[in-house]
Formats: sequence, structure tokens, C-alpha cells
Amino acid sequence: MRFYLYLLGALLLLGEPGVSAQTSDERYRLPLSEVLQVFEEQYERRISVSGQLIKDLELDYALWRFRPDPELTLRNILGPFDLVFEEQTDSSYRIVPFAYHKRQPSEGADLLVHLAAQYRNREEWEARKERLRPCLLKALDSEVWPSWDAPSAVVSHPRTYQDYSVENLALETFPGVFVFGTIYKPVGTQGKVPVIVSPNGHFSQGRYNKDVQARCAMMARMGAIVMNYDLFAWGESALQFESSSHRSSLAMVMQTINGFRVLDYLLSLEQADPDRVGITGGSGGGSQTMLLAALDERYSLSVPAVMLSSYFSGGCPCESGRPIHLCGGGSSNVELSASFAPKPQLIISDGGDWTRHVPEMEFPFVQGVYAFYNASGNLDNAHFPDEGHNYGASKRYALYDFLHEHFQLKSFRKADGSWDEKGFVVESEKDMQVFGGSEDLLPEHALRSFAALESLWNRLLLDANSKIIKNEE
Repeated sequence: MRFYLYLLGALLLLGEPGVSAQTSDERYRLPLSEVLQVFEEQYERRISVSGQLIKDLELDYALWRFRPDPELTLRNILGPFDLVFEEQTDSSYRIVPFAYHKRQPSEGADLLVHLAAQYRNREEWEARKERLRPCLLKALDSEVWPSWDAPSAVVSHPRTYQDYSVENLALETFPGVFVFGTIYKPVGTQGKVPVIVSPNGHFSQGRYNKDVQARCAMMARMGAIVMNYDLFAWGESALQFESSSHRSSLAMVMQTINGFRVLDYLLSLEQADPDRVGITGGSGGGSQTMLLAALDERYSLSVPAVMLSSYFSGGCPCESGRPIHLCGGGSSNVELSASFAPKPQLIISDGGDWTRHVPEMEFPFVQGVYAFYNASGNLDNAHFPDEGHNYGASKRYALYDFLHEHFQLKSFRKADGSWDEKGFVVESEKDMQVFGGSEDLLPEHALRSFAALESLWNRLLLDANSKIIKNEE
């Protein structure tokens, strides 16, 4: 009763003009700014919002949208304008435009409950997994992907350091499209060695970033062949495609193709061990890690860093531009991560981004799936509550420990728990480039615009669909 009396009081406080507007004749319309003021007073919550964002907006049936629950009320208020809220503290919210890739943490928790109810044992989970995979591939237009038959590869500027070597690689992964990367190899190691695919994320400087170099060089020193490579239309890939094309849904497809072809190439190397194949990346590279590990059965170890979340699917179209998270009636990166069961997986999370709830929300969910296989010992979570969104030293140490345990690699661990990374050399961007930043040095048949790629892609997609229709007839 108190709640509805308050609404009546708020109505009267609006004064005569407001009261006259508060009839069904005028659809009980009020300025959104005034509705938010009422909300703040009623629920004793603070609202942060740009005046420009809500300027001149009016809400029909305004106070009729109020409910005893403040967050439900706020959703009712903001929904008609395609606005949403982000919780900043227990008593404050920030109003922002709707973003398809974001939910509230509470909504993420609800999604996990909904998903968990669909499979109570291994057989039901396997059925769910089999339903998801074809949908994932269809969302990524897999029917257009070309087969890999040793397409052209350009290797440049090999150099050798104390216990590892480095070389630059441009690998043709799609007709006229190259992925650019750096390969790190162990020196003096005999026999077969693990291979580790390391897709890049959106960290500054890309694969030239000092932390990225440290991670890859260290894994090579431990005894693995590692390839770190550019995001689509980032780094040297920008020689072929405008940087703006990175934020396209096709970028997500191309990055997935690149991941498959990079692994094809690494496994073609004489020293590669096909039974020890790992993948790790942070941020956007973490998104690729989970997706590639879910799609490509050749992986035997996965370490997604600072990306697993039930309520955030990746803020770039290169991570969420294709509807993979709508598969199976609604999915998430948590199911992608769980689909790697029962193989070894380390989930790295922190307290400063959307992975802050992993220990109590997402990780227990993935644990539940691993339990179906009696493989809980193959799953771990390294959580850093006082750290932010990065793949920094402490997170790398957790990776190294995991690789040492599961791939039997060398250890450079010190008595204090840290790892000795002093043996790697920080290289310049110029040293790591395949073509020295010059578009003129690209292979003659290389595509040189996103429009050219789109034209080729659409033509191949049309041909593929025509074949499907013909086969169905």
C-alpha cells in the first residue's frame, strides 16, 4: 500500500500541468527526466545519465510502469527507448543505450540456471552439445570455408636467441587473404613438441605488445611451438583491409577461419606433436579461444583469459557479430567453455571486468559439465580479484603452471611462485613485421580492400546456397 500511496503523492507533486497530463486521454505521459527523478526518490537510488541521451524523451503511462522491485521498474521505464541500466554500486545505476552483447549479472545468473536445467547428466549434455555445434558453424557460414591445401606462406626474418627462435609468417587462409603472425620455437629440444595457437586480443599494440611477446617467448622457452597472430584488420592485416572493417560481422568469420588455418600450418611442421595442442588468448583472444576450442576437436588444452562471462559476449562484432550466442534457443560463452570438457582447461579471471563473478557463477557451471565426465581435476580457475583486464605477469604464471602440469613442459618457476621471464627479448614492431609495413610487398593476388573481400564472400555464399538448394531438389 505504501508503494502506491507514494505514486499518488508523486503524481500530485507534479503540479497542475502534470496532473492534467496524468489521464488516459494523454496516455499518462511524462518527461523521462521527471520519471527518473521519481524513481530516485522512491527507491533511494542514484541515477547517472547524460542529459543529451534523454533530452526531449517522454514516456507513455509513465508511473504505471512502477513496480515494487526497482530493477524491474527501471527496465519498464527504459525499455521503450532502447535504453538499459548498468549497476555501479548497490545504490546507483548508469543509464546507457541498449547493447545486444551485454546483460546484467543477475540476468547472466538466470541464464545459467535456465541452461543447467536442460541437462542433468552426460547424455543430455551431449545432446545439447550436438545441437549447438551445427548452429555455430552455420552462423559462421562454414559452407564457404575453403579447404586448406598448403596455400602460400611467406616466412621472413628468422632470428635465434638463447633458447628459442622467432620468425614472421604471412599465411594465406582464404583466397587472397593472409593472416600475419609471429612463430616462436624452442631451440635445442629433441623429438615432438606441443603446438600452441595464440589468437590476439584488443590490447594495445596487438602482437607487438610486450606482455604478448613475453608470454609467447616464454612458452617457446618451455618447449612449445607458439604462433601469435593479428586480429582481422589489425596490425599488418591493415595492409589489406581498412581498420574500420574490423568491427564487422565478417571479421568474426575471418578470425575463426584464421584460427583453423593457423593450426593446420603448425601441425604440418615436422616437430609438431598432434597429441599436445593448446590454445590461449586474452580478451578478444579469449573469445576466439573459447570458440575455436569448441569447434576444433584437435585441441587438447584450452586457457581462455579474462573473457568468460554469462552476461557479456564481447563488445566487438569480431566476437559477437554472428549469432552464435542465439544457438540452441540462447547460449553463451559459458556453454562454449563447457563444451571443451573433459579436456584440460584453465579459466583465468579477475575482479576488474566482466569476469569478476567467475568463481561463484560461471566456474561452478562449467564444473558441473566436467563432473558429467568425472573430469573435475582437468578444470581450474585462476582468479585475481585485485587485478584488471589484462594478461599480465601473474596471469601468465598461472598459464605456465598449467602448461607445465599438463604438457610436461620445462619449468622456470622461482621459489616465490613467480616465473623467470628474463630470458626473452623485447622486439620492435619493425622486427616482427612480415612485409615491413609496406602494402607494395604484399603478394600480387592479395586482396586490398574490404569491399573486395565482401564481394568474393557473397559470391561464394551464393554459390554454396545454390548447391544446397539443388541437392535438396
